[in-house]
Amino acid sequence: MDICENPLVNRFRGYLPVVIDIETAGFDPKKNPLLEIAAIIVEADVEGYLHITEKHQCNIIPFENSILDEAALKFTGIDPHHPFRMSVDEKQALQTLFNPIRAAIKRNQCKKAILVGHNPAFDLNFLNAAIERTQYKRNPFHPFSSFDTATLGGLAYGQTVLARIAEAAGLEWDNSRAHSALYDAEQTALLFCNIINQWKRFSEANPKSDS
Repeated sequence: MDICENPLVNRFRGYLPVVIDIETAGFDPKKNPLLEIAAIIVEADVEGYLHITEKHQCNIIPFENSILDEAALKFTGIDPHHPFRMSVDEKQALQTLFNPIRAAIKRNQCKKAILVGHNPAFDLNFLNAAIERTQYKRNPFHPFSSFDTATLGGLAYGQTVLARIAEAAGLEWDNSRAHSALYDAEQTALLFCNIINQWKRFSEANPKSDS
Protein backbone atom coordinates (compact mmCIF):
# COMPACT_ATOMS: atom_id res chain seq x y z
CA MET A 1 0.00 0.00 0.00
CA ASP A 2 1.46 3.35 -1.06
CA ILE A 3 0.21 5.77 1.55
CA CYS A 4 2.39 8.70 0.53
CA GLU A 5 0.40 9.32 -2.66
CA ASN A 6 -2.74 10.03 -0.63
CA PRO A 7 -1.88 11.90 2.59
CA LEU A 8 -4.67 12.72 5.02
CA VAL A 9 -4.09 16.46 5.06
CA ASN A 10 -7.41 17.04 3.29
CA ARG A 11 -9.40 14.65 5.53
CA PHE A 12 -10.64 15.25 9.06
CA ARG A 13 -9.74 18.97 8.94
CA GLY A 14 -6.06 18.16 8.66
CA TYR A 15 -5.94 15.95 11.77
CA LEU A 16 -4.45 12.46 11.65
CA PRO A 17 -6.69 9.87 13.34
CA VAL A 18 -4.75 7.75 15.84
CA VAL A 19 -6.57 5.10 17.84
CA ILE A 20 -5.62 5.06 21.52
CA ASP A 21 -6.58 2.56 24.19
CA ILE A 22 -5.48 2.85 27.79
CA GLU A 23 -5.79 0.33 30.62
CA THR A 24 -5.60 1.78 34.11
CA ALA A 25 -5.76 0.89 37.80
CA GLY A 26 -8.87 2.97 38.44
CA PHE A 27 -11.01 5.79 37.11
CA ASP A 28 -9.30 8.91 38.48
CA PRO A 29 -6.61 10.17 36.06
CA LYS A 30 -4.95 12.21 38.82
CA LYS A 31 -4.69 9.36 41.36
CA ASN A 32 -4.84 6.06 39.46
CA PRO A 33 -1.97 5.06 37.15
CA LEU A 34 -1.81 4.06 33.51
CA LEU A 35 -0.82 0.39 33.19
CA GLU A 36 -0.95 -0.11 29.41
CA ILE A 37 -1.22 2.21 26.43
CA ALA A 38 -1.53 1.32 22.75
CA ALA A 39 -1.58 3.51 19.66
CA ILE A 40 -2.75 2.40 16.21
CA ILE A 41 -1.97 4.66 13.27
CA VAL A 42 -4.34 4.55 10.30
CA GLU A 43 -3.58 5.99 6.88
CA ALA A 44 -5.15 6.07 3.44
CA ASP A 45 -4.25 3.96 0.42
CA VAL A 46 -4.06 5.41 -3.09
CA GLU A 47 -7.85 5.20 -3.41
CA GLY A 48 -8.43 7.00 -0.14
CA TYR A 49 -9.51 4.02 1.98
CA LEU A 50 -8.19 3.81 5.52
CA HIS A 51 -6.03 0.95 6.79
CA ILE A 52 -3.96 0.20 9.87
CA THR A 53 -0.31 0.98 9.12
CA GLU A 54 1.42 0.91 12.52
CA LYS A 55 0.86 -0.57 15.99
CA HIS A 56 2.66 0.54 19.14
CA GLN A 57 2.20 -0.54 22.76
CA CYS A 58 3.85 -0.05 26.15
CA ASN A 59 3.35 -1.49 29.61
CA ILE A 60 3.79 1.23 32.20
CA ILE A 61 5.20 1.39 35.73
CA PRO A 62 2.63 2.99 38.09
CA PHE A 63 3.73 6.51 38.94
CA GLU A 64 4.99 7.29 42.43
CA ASN A 65 2.28 7.39 45.13
CA SER A 66 -0.42 6.36 42.67
CA ILE A 67 -3.41 4.39 43.94
CA LEU A 68 -4.09 0.90 42.59
CA ASP A 69 -7.78 0.05 42.70
CA GLU A 70 -8.15 -3.68 43.29
CA ALA A 71 -11.51 -3.85 41.49
CA ALA A 72 -9.95 -2.27 38.39
CA LEU A 73 -7.03 -4.71 38.48
CA LYS A 74 -9.41 -7.65 38.80
CA PHE A 75 -11.45 -6.36 35.85
CA THR A 76 -8.45 -5.98 33.51
CA GLY A 77 -6.53 -8.98 34.84
CA ILE A 78 -3.32 -6.91 34.88
CA ASP A 79 -0.66 -7.53 37.52
CA PRO A 80 1.32 -4.26 37.60
CA HIS A 81 4.21 -5.94 39.40
CA HIS A 82 4.59 -8.98 37.15
CA PRO A 83 8.32 -9.35 36.34
CA PHE A 84 7.71 -10.16 32.66
CA ARG A 85 5.71 -7.02 31.86
CA MET A 86 8.89 -5.18 30.74
CA SER A 87 7.31 -1.93 31.92
CA VAL A 88 8.67 1.57 31.37
CA ASP A 89 7.89 4.83 33.11
CA GLU A 90 5.20 7.15 31.79
CA LYS A 91 7.54 9.58 30.04
CA GLN A 92 9.37 6.83 28.18
CA ALA A 93 6.02 5.29 27.15
CA LEU A 94 4.82 8.62 25.79
CA GLN A 95 8.08 9.09 23.90
CA THR A 96 7.85 5.59 22.41
CA LEU A 97 4.35 6.21 21.09
CA PHE A 98 4.58 9.89 20.20
CA ASN A 99 7.70 9.65 18.01
CA PRO A 100 6.06 7.47 15.31
CA ILE A 101 2.83 9.46 15.60
CA ARG A 102 4.71 12.69 14.86
CA ALA A 103 6.39 10.98 11.89
CA ALA A 104 2.97 9.93 10.55
CA ILE A 105 1.62 13.46 11.04
CA LYS A 106 4.53 14.82 9.00
CA ARG A 107 4.23 12.38 6.09
CA ASN A 108 0.47 12.98 5.91
CA GLN A 109 1.04 16.75 6.00
CA CYS A 110 -1.33 17.03 8.96
CA LYS A 111 -1.11 19.60 11.76
CA LYS A 112 -1.81 17.29 14.71
CA ALA A 113 -3.22 13.90 15.59
CA ILE A 114 -6.77 13.44 16.84
CA LEU A 115 -7.52 10.69 19.35
CA VAL A 116 -9.90 7.97 18.19
CA GLY A 117 -11.31 5.85 20.99
CA HIS A 118 -14.29 3.95 22.30
CA ASN A 119 -15.81 6.41 24.77
CA PRO A 120 -12.60 8.43 24.32
CA ALA A 121 -13.10 10.95 27.13
CA PHE A 122 -11.66 8.33 29.51
CA ASP A 123 -8.53 7.74 27.40
CA LEU A 124 -8.03 11.42 26.63
CA ASN A 125 -8.30 12.42 30.30
CA PHE A 126 -5.71 9.81 31.34
CA LEU A 127 -3.43 10.71 28.44
CA ASN A 128 -3.57 14.42 29.26
CA ALA A 129 -2.95 13.70 32.95
CA ALA A 130 0.17 11.69 32.07
CA ILE A 131 1.40 14.47 29.78
CA GLU A 132 0.91 17.03 32.55
CA ARG A 133 2.49 14.78 35.19
CA THR A 134 5.61 14.14 33.09
CA GLN A 135 5.73 17.72 31.76
CA TYR A 136 5.93 16.34 28.25
CA LYS A 137 6.43 19.26 25.87
CA ARG A 138 5.59 17.87 22.43
CA ASN A 139 2.09 16.44 22.67
CA PRO A 140 1.06 15.54 19.09
CA PHE A 141 -2.65 15.28 19.95
CA HIS A 142 -5.41 17.85 19.88
CA PRO A 143 -5.93 18.56 23.60
CA PHE A 144 -9.70 18.01 23.74
CA SER A 145 -11.21 16.91 20.40
CA SER A 146 -11.70 13.21 19.64
CA PHE A 147 -13.60 10.71 17.49
CA ASP A 148 -15.87 8.27 19.35
CA THR A 149 -16.47 4.80 17.89
CA ALA A 150 -19.35 4.29 20.34
CA THR A 151 -21.19 7.13 18.60
CA LEU A 152 -20.14 5.94 15.13
CA GLY A 153 -21.19 2.38 16.02
CA GLY A 154 -24.58 3.59 17.20
CA LEU A 155 -25.05 5.38 13.87
CA ALA A 156 -23.74 2.61 11.61
CA TYR A 157 -24.87 -0.55 13.44
CA GLY A 158 -27.30 0.44 16.19
CA GLN A 159 -24.86 -0.77 18.87
CA THR A 160 -22.62 1.11 21.30
CA VAL A 161 -20.75 -1.70 23.13
CA LEU A 162 -17.46 -2.38 21.33
CA ALA A 163 -17.86 -6.17 21.23
CA ARG A 164 -21.40 -5.91 19.86
CA ILE A 165 -20.43 -3.33 17.25
CA ALA A 166 -17.55 -5.54 16.13
CA GLU A 167 -19.92 -8.50 15.80
CA ALA A 168 -22.45 -6.41 13.85
CA ALA A 169 -19.64 -5.21 11.55
CA GLY A 170 -18.49 -8.78 10.87
CA LEU A 171 -15.25 -8.39 12.80
CA GLU A 172 -13.83 -11.03 15.12
CA TRP A 173 -14.01 -10.53 18.87
CA ASP A 174 -12.06 -12.62 21.37
CA ASN A 175 -13.27 -12.05 24.94
CA SER A 176 -10.13 -13.70 26.31
CA ARG A 177 -8.00 -10.96 24.73
CA ALA A 178 -10.30 -8.03 25.56
CA HIS A 179 -9.08 -5.40 28.06
CA SER A 180 -5.60 -5.62 26.62
CA ALA A 181 -4.74 -2.15 25.36
CA LEU A 182 -3.26 -3.41 22.09
CA TYR A 183 -6.15 -5.77 21.29
CA ASP A 184 -8.86 -3.24 22.12
CA ALA A 185 -7.05 -0.50 20.18
CA GLU A 186 -6.62 -2.73 17.14
CA GLN A 187 -10.29 -3.78 17.15
CA THR A 188 -11.34 -0.16 17.58
CA ALA A 189 -9.09 0.84 14.66
CA LEU A 190 -10.55 -1.89 12.43
CA LEU A 191 -14.03 -0.68 13.33
CA PHE A 192 -13.16 2.97 12.68
CA CYS A 193 -11.67 2.13 9.27
CA ASN A 194 -14.69 -0.06 8.46
CA ILE A 195 -17.20 2.71 9.17
CA ILE A 196 -15.21 5.48 7.43
CA ASN A 197 -14.60 3.27 4.38
CA GLN A 198 -18.24 2.20 4.31
CA TRP A 199 -19.32 5.84 4.24
CA LYS A 200 -16.79 6.57 1.46
CA ARG A 201 -18.20 3.73 -0.66
CA PHE A 202 -21.76 4.96 -0.04
CA SER A 203 -20.82 8.55 -0.96
CA GLU A 204 -19.12 7.42 -4.16
CA ALA A 205 -22.14 5.31 -5.13
CA ASN A 206 -24.54 8.16 -4.34
CA PRO A 207 -22.95 11.39 -5.55
CA LYS A 208 -24.74 14.65 -4.79
CA SER A 209 -26.99 15.86 -7.56
CA ASP A 210 -26.37 19.32 -8.99
CA SER A 211 -30.05 19.79 -9.70
